[in-house]
Amino acid sequence: MKKVLVIAPYLYLPYFSGGQKFIAQFADYLGREVVLTVISVPGNDVSLATHYRLLPLLKKSVTRYIDQSLVKKITAEAIAGKYDAIIWEHPYFAWLAFRVRKKTGIKTFIHTHNIEYQRFRSTGKWWWPILKHYEKWCFKKADGLFFITPEDKNFAITQWNIDAAKCIDLPFGITNAAYPADRAECKKKVQQLHGIAVQNHLLLFNGMLHYKPNLEALQAIVETINPLLHNHVSFPYTIIICGKGLPEEMNQLKDYADKNILYAGFVEDIDLYFKAADIFLNPVLSGGGVKTKMVEAIAFGTTVVATATGAAGIDTAAAGDKLKMVPDNDWNQFAHAIMTTNSIHTPTPDAYYQYYYWENIIRKIVTVL
Repeated sequence: MKKVLVIAPYLYLPYFSGGQKFIAQFADYLGREVVLTVISVPGNDVSLATHYRLLPLLKKSVTRYIDQSLVKKITAEAIAGKYDAIIWEHPYFAWLAFRVRKKTGIKTFIHTHNIEYQRFRSTGKWWWPILKHYEKWCFKKADGLFFITPEDKNFAITQWNIDAAKCIDLPFGITNAAYPADRAECKKKVQQLHGIAVQNHLLLFNGMLHYKPNLEALQAIVETINPLLHNHVSFPYTIIICGKGLPEEMNQLKDYADKNILYAGFVEDIDLYFKAADIFLNPVLSGGGVKTKMVEAIAFGTTVVATATGAAGIDTAAAGDKLKMVPDNDWNQFAHAIMTTNSIHTPTPDAYYQYYYWENIIRKIVTVL
């Protein structure tokens, strides 16, 4: 059995964001197929790392990203563990990754979650050009690169002239291997939990609400999309908003409580809400990479209405009719797509599960490692 070392540069257990969930589930499923050790920061819940060893060798402060002592620490672990490969989550530690490779000779893979400089440029960070040069240098020096979307992989190959042979697909995975059989039961449970009328269509949005792209999407829902829906009395609906980090000035969305919007806050079982929802709303206009919550929504049988930016990175052929994509900022068409989508009788295609199910993804990755 192969031995693999993963470097996860921030807290991810338990997970609250899509990025944390990506690392957590990737490590969990990879640990079932290889002998896995993950190096991360202190504070992760070790009891959740059920299929691998977790070492808190990184500092919790931001100074970890320039901590020169890590060269010695990680090199020592790499040599002692006799690993076949080291996977670094994100390109941030590239300077460290290649110094460790030079000392150990162990193959070095970078696991990208986005083209990072594009994400930070879209959110207005002034230092994105610096990150662009660093990220490109990282891609060229790595032995292998895992990409969450075909678009990111194609960008690396065509724009940065990265060797296509070392670019590997590693999409955000799903934990269910088939269309769920309990969607009707879940919808009834959520309706009863929140006192929602049985005839109402359930529309869902969730995410870390303090994250700028998610907050902008939420504002589009409550300020623009919802008024368009509210004008059509023949379309009964409730919009459920889930997630942490809602700004205080939005007052728990109480001003919209009489306008078919329900703020549920952070929910322990988001899978229940995915399966209960008829439609998942994804009016995102910024931020890079695939929107992980959309991948999960389709897996749980929910039809997604998304902007072109929000739908970026999804395998549209695999998703089939479960993804309705409209142009960015065309909110009239977005509302029309919501009201004309027949989600109840449109199951998620089998091809979607074949492509996105974690076990299928990991089998391919292990052969590469």
